[in-house]
Amino acid sequence: MDGNQGPDEAPAAAGTVTVAEAARAMAVVRPARDSAGLISQLRELEDLKSVAAASQARIAVELDLRQRREQSDAGMPAADLGTGVTAQIALARRESPAKGGRLLGLAKALVTEMPHALAALEAGQLNEWRATLLVRETACLSPEDRAAVDEELAPDTGTFDGAGDRRIIAAARAAAYRRDPRTVTQRASHAATERHVSLRPAPDTMCYLTALLPVPAGVAMHAALTRHADTLRSAGDPRTRGQLMADALVERTTGTPGGITGIEIQLVLTDRTLNQGDSEPARLPGYGIVPAGWARELLHNAGQDEDQAHNVWLRRLYTAPGTGELIAMDSLARLFPPGLRRLIQVRDNTCRTPYCDAPIRHLDHIIPWHHGGQTTHTNGAGLCEACNHTKETPGWTVKPGPGPRHTIEITTPTGHSHQSTAPPLPGTESPGGPPHRTAPADTRERRKFRHRLKTVKGPRPGRLLAA
Repeated sequence: MDGNQGPDEAPAAAGTVTVAEAARAMAVVRPARDSAGLISQLRELEDLKSVAAASQARIAVELDLRQRREQSDAGMPAADLGTGVTAQIALARRESPAKGGRLLGLAKALVTEMPHALAALEAGQLNEWRATLLVRETACLSPEDRAAVDEELAPDTGTFDGAGDRRIIAAARAAAYRRDPRTVTQRASHAATERHVSLRPAPDTMCYLTALLPVPAGVAMHAALTRHADTLRSAGDPRTRGQLMADALVERTTGTPGGITGIEIQLVLTDRTLNQGDSEPARLPGYGIVPAGWARELLHNAGQDEDQAHNVWLRRLYTAPGTGELIAMDSLARLFPPGLRRLIQVRDNTCRTPYCDAPIRHLDHIIPWHHGGQTTHTNGAGLCEACNHTKETPGWTVKPGPGPRHTIEITTPTGHSHQSTAPPLPGTESPGGPPHRTAPADTRERRKFRHRLKTVKGPRPGRLLAA
């Protein structure tokens, strides 16, 4: 939950229209009365989005220049000029800090090196995403070669009319290779250093495990999994090829058919969800909200499945009634001790900067230790590494804010304020929300489930956290 506010806008010059006035004018647009008119309106609005994107690019470049000039006048070292600009752009555009950096890079490339692509964006012949594709595929070129490719393709002349993403990518890659084949080849060789594995949520308590790999490694892995699946299907295995490939990937990576062994999986749920069949969802850190029934089933399987050699450890974390605020835990030390770190990480879930969903890497004192800030859960916030460094840039201030849940207020060098409130934990009452409901459940079944949990041995490496 976050908002932002800033200084009043400067009055517009005579004969000009401010952004706020343009937005109010758009708000009164009404749908046309016939289908042809509706289609025309959709196209015109799409063109308007492209014009706005081009204006944002010009404004971002101007902001970067002004901020660098102000920082230089303030005596900041040349190597640090521009620090914090991408974070301010991200907050203004309601994007993550990483996306803010990409948007500034796109803006600089379009405004300073690719005038034809910028003109096409302003004319509605390219949208922001396809302009991004052109910039991305020419990123390895020198400014001169990139400008030459921009002139060769000249999308503002209609080069890409009716072209999809793949055609634009192919044309940009071919033009870049013709200009500088050596650099493009070196870029392909360097790309292998960027290999990584990422995890992101998918619907229905599923997730996407994605690997960015060199082509030979990726093709070899896929071929091996495919051969394995085809062999099992030929032997009569009823699972689909996709299911067999996914199961084999989990088993070969973890060494266990179920895949859950020796790994801590923290599941946050209320005692009512655990023992009374309540419908209040649980939260799985690193994933998000999961259904109550699914969480109970996970706990039950973890404690009963002998094939998965792990047990259940329930850790009690208590919240204040109604607000869902975790009970305080303080320390006299400068560094956050393990228990307090766990408390803050569970409370914040991800980086506390608005729109940033990056994992927590640093536990930060909101009011710095050297300014009298205490090592407490109220003065602590989970941040990603980039946001923690940005917070220390001159002109940025962060302070605790009012609210029923933990709130911090971030003020940027331009005076714009943004609030960040810790996400609600399971069991938190929402104003005006539906009354508390307990899902019907057989009393005898609930008693048997509680008895099974009591008989579980613990703790072992595989852990499930209940709050």
